Amino acid sequence: MKVALLGYSQAGKRTLFTLLTGRHIPPGRKETESIEGLAPVRDPRVDDIARLVNPEKTKYAETVFVLCPDVQDGDMVRSWMEPARVCDLLGLVVRAFKSESVYHPKGSVDPTRDRANLEAELLLADLELLEKRLERIGKEKKAGQTPAQVLEEKTLVRCRQAIEAGTKLGGLTLEPHELAAIRSLNLFALKPVLWAYNVDEGDVREEGTDPFTVACKIEQEIMGIEDPGERKEYLASLGLTSLGLDRMNRAAYDAMGLMSFYTMGKDEVRAWTIRKGTLAPVAAGKIHSDIERGFIRADVIKYDELMALGSESAVRAHGKALLKGKDYVIEDGDICEFRFNV
Repeated sequence: MKVALLGYSQAGKRTLFTLLTGRHIPPGRKETESIEGLAPVRDPRVDDIARLVNPEKTKYAETVFVLCPDVQDGDMVRSWMEPARVCDLLGLVVRAFKSESVYHPKGSVDPTRDRANLEAELLLADLELLEKRLERIGKEKKAGQTPAQVLEEKTLVRCRQAIEAGTKLGGLTLEPHELAAIRSLNLFALKPVLWAYNVDEGDVREEGTDPFTVACKIEQEIMGIEDPGERKEYLASLGLTSLGLDRMNRAAYDAMGLMSFYTMGKDEVRAWTIRKGTLAPVAAGKIHSDIERGFIRADVIKYDELMALGSESAVRAHGKALLKGKDYVIEDGDICEFRFNV
């Protein structure tokens, strides 16, 4: 999963990117350049399974965060646009913290205004892209159109009308055949969105994804505490149970409709990311395409059963291990071993 970090300057995107990925911004980075970094999805279930299995290594799932150039109203170049279009999720960072020492490019802190302006900029970029494509189609169709080209034009017109009528970011829905016809455009109106407000310390909310809240200044302080116990105590003093960075990864998963399943063994305990509703063979394909191709069955243990009974052997002894076929829909937290033959 790729998440674009977008927003105006001084919103906290760079700080958030570094906190999430551990990657510092190169000193020579150009204002028009995007950079990528990997963020581990710290998952307590991976840790719990590893404590029981004692594997040689553990591996969390990972999210790719893309720090895009600053959005600037009226900027016709839009250097932020292309790196954001190829991402799966739009992480729109809005400044909601007050600080006299940090200027705001618009002169005042107003998250409602900035959110509306950011959304308008992205939808305007979509409209311009749609107009250009429709203009090209208009020239090309003089020589006749294939059924596929007719479908594309109709879908593009529908998208344009929907945006002009007030469709929000992520609010445009299409039928599968329509989506396939214009998939290459990567319209922002079709992408899921996570609004992330960078707030003052007292305004952080533990739950909720619209808007998701994080206090980057406080997160920096927390990350500077090396002792896990002290870090936990500091979080508790703020009324929080987990790091904002972990909460953001979870919020991104929710916005994308993603979940995790696990594999375990003496060599490795690992989390794998799939979409909710994924069938067992497709999930197996995340591990290796040969496993999906030669899928026979899935040997499934529920995370809660493993934690309650304390070991894989105990789960099996109590008859709680499940054998599932090709029509099984993987559930969040399933621990799977796939049988296959190629």
